[in-house]
Amino acid sequence: MNKKLIALLALLLTLMLVLAACNSDDDSAKPADEPDKTEEDAVKEDPEEGAEEDAEQPASDDLFPVVLDNEGEAIEGGTLQVALVNDSPFQGIFAYVLYEDAYDDEIMQFASNSLFDTDGDFLLTDTGIASLTVDGDNNKATIKIREGVKWSDGEPLKVEDLIQPYLIIGHPDYAGVRYDSDFQNIVGAVEYHDGKADTISGLKKVDETTLEISFNKVSPAIYSGGDGLWGYAEPSHILKDIPVAELLEHDAIRKNPVTLGAFKFEKIVPGESVQFVRNEHYWKGQSKLDGVIVKTVPSSSAAKAIETGEYDMALSFPTSAYENIKDLENITLLGRQELYYSYLGFKLGKYDYDASLAITNEAEAKMGDKVLRQAMGYALDVEQVNEVFYFDLRERANSLIPPVFKSFYDGSLEGYNYDAEKAIKLLDDAGYKDTDGDGLRENPKGEKLSIKLAAMAGDETQEQVISYYLQNWGEVGLDVQLATGRLIEFNTFYDKVQADDPEIDVFMGAWGTGTNPSPAGLYSKTAVYNFSRYSSDALEGLLTDIDSKDALDPKFRSDKFREWQEYMADVSAVIPLQFRYELRPINNRVKNYDFGHETEIDPYEIELLADTPVK
Repeated sequence: MNKKLIALLALLLTLMLVLAACNSDDDSAKPADEPDKTEEDAVKEDPEEGAEEDAEQPASDDLFPVVLDNEGEAIEGGTLQVALVNDSPFQGIFAYVLYEDAYDDEIMQFASNSLFDTDGDFLLTDTGIASLTVDGDNNKATIKIREGVKWSDGEPLKVEDLIQPYLIIGHPDYAGVRYDSDFQNIVGAVEYHDGKADTISGLKKVDETTLEISFNKVSPAIYSGGDGLWGYAEPSHILKDIPVAELLEHDAIRKNPVTLGAFKFEKIVPGESVQFVRNEHYWKGQSKLDGVIVKTVPSSSAAKAIETGEYDMALSFPTSAYENIKDLENITLLGRQELYYSYLGFKLGKYDYDASLAITNEAEAKMGDKVLRQAMGYALDVEQVNEVFYFDLRERANSLIPPVFKSFYDGSLEGYNYDAEKAIKLLDDAGYKDTDGDGLRENPKGEKLSIKLAAMAGDETQEQVISYYLQNWGEVGLDVQLATGRLIEFNTFYDKVQADDPEIDVFMGAWGTGTNPSPAGLYSKTAVYNFSRYSSDALEGLLTDIDSKDALDPKFRSDKFREWQEYMADVSAVIPLQFRYELRPINNRVKNYDFGHETEIDPYEIELLADTPVK
């Protein structure tokens, strides 16, 4: 067993003893996983020292199916019981123009207002509610909706419902995060946002089923839902008369949203549960289920709840709990590569919300020296954490593009692999030295250097892994302490990061990227999600090239993605940490379920083989 593994196990054993003393009523391992859009991470109790030779072989793509095809005669109706694994209450923002985290998105999948279907390359198809035609020569796109589609309250879907989300996102009082450089690509969007126009001039109702949109430019990103194209409808007959500033807390969003999906909301217990019933107006036909109940379940009890048959499936199930469910006979374990990466972010400025711009100030930022940032990346032993705790269901990320995007992900990029000696040399050469003999480095000016890290709270194992990372930095002489003195609850964490809390120098987050590979929405100077607040002319140029007309040439776009990945690795304002495999345990009473990226079965097709989940 190598020395790093022994050190890690020793640290975890110590932490486990401390935690057991503080929680004497439950000293068992409590795996946790963090949320997606935003994100994360926690770990699982490690095998005892000496178990390295006997450990399970790492799980891989080959070990998990993506389609569930249980045989047998289905019962009539029934209610699907769904666990939403979350150690915090869900926010309950049930509108695509306003929601901000993966938990609300997971819930809304049962009642989706999506206009477009996608194929295995995440490109828009014409098999959904709407079809898309692009006129690249004239920078226009035409959206055509099917006739006869209705909202769950029986109102017909109309072109005004396609226009409504644009009027919300672009409004001066909009409180969400989706007014960005992509959205500003729509002709007239900036004028509308600045209060100089009453509507967005680039939106034209052609007839009752056809919307024409004019853009400043059209690029390949539009076929992935980029360039400012919005892929969801909002019910104008309900929302048009509600002031945009009041939408976030309005009952139309929080208590009784209407839907175009297979199910409709019936009862919402804020932060705890959502009950859906069949949407009798669903355009594809009647759901085979009577309904769905989604309940928040703590990560500490998720595996046991699946084992005892309390739930039919678990959303956001932590990969750290793989060992707890891998041999269960009452489930089928599905798995896929996730549209996800976690990262280490460095605060390099602030966001000007009045001007909708990230203002970079590297010269004044504590983390303004890119050599210091690079050294912190090399100092983290992410590889060991993945092997010991995640059964290789995670891997060290070498890029800010997940491998699922096969046309743009570059596996040859080196990334920030663990190299403590390199980290030490970088710090030494840059003048970060221990001048007072306390074992911790001062900055090149000889001043005390104390770095504040923000990381999300989870279970005991989350504390363990973050403690290990703090130890990694301590081993190269960096004094890194937790901002606020503790791990931060998920919702509060992102509130602080987004608000550029001055107590935060560095933060550990993650993104569920969505199906559009364009990085503009996360890293452009106008993107609220650009949490590091780093911007430069060179970065803006690369982002523009990736989504330019020239990028209609696949090789040009692929080359620009490569240049962008190399540039971000050098600048190191954000350092990728992990890619991960996504698990979904499904009870054996469920029939017809597809977890693949290419051919997901619509929720209305799901059936049940028994009245209650198999135990």
